[in-house]
Amino acid sequence: MTPARLACRLARLATPVVVFLLTVTPGLAGGDSDDTWAALAKGRLVALIRHGNAPPGYGGDPPGFKFDDCSTQRNLDDAGRGQARALGEAFRRHGVRVDRIVASPVCRCMETGQLMAVGPVESSWTLLPDMGSKRVRASELEEMVSAWQGPGTLVLVTHGVAIGHLTGFTLEQAETLVLRPTREKAPVGHLPRGGQLVGRIAPPQ
Repeated sequence: MTPARLACRLARLATPVVVFLLTVTPGLAGGDSDDTWAALAKGRLVALIRHGNAPPGYGGDPPGFKFDDCSTQRNLDDAGRGQARALGEAFRRHGVRVDRIVASPVCRCMETGQLMAVGPVESSWTLLPDMGSKRVRASELEEMVSAWQGPGTLVLVTHGVAIGHLTGFTLEQAETLVLRPTREKAPVGHLPRGGQLVGRIAPPQ
């Protein structure tokens, strides 16, 4: 292949590659966090939050895990509790009206929501990750997101795996992903599901 033909072929590939990177690369998608906060303040959006820092941060919960016993689970450490309080303060500082906040029943998610102090925290099994291949909870979560109409914000405190199944994004602990609900079904294999990406907000420092 001549250099000229190679240059033409690379030029044709450039646009799809950029689109792919914007879709899957953290930090490239969703715009600036200031714009995301401004959008949240207008209401009618969904904020997906991965729970605050809970060491070791990977590998799930220890053997003997019980939903009704926090001592058997991975829990927030002092840094994670600080992140949760800072998230709540950021919501208030930016004038975000929270109409509903729902958390996974796992203690680190419930505690994150409670320490945010933006409203009474509901518990829902829908916010637990699917463990099998059927993705039943992911479908229920999609419905929860797509059905939201506001007027304020729906806050969902959940797990990285659950957010990944719904949106395709891998979030850090205490990171926020914001979606605009839509009833239009995403094509098979396309993400996010249930809403259009508005932006990402980095974990509180």
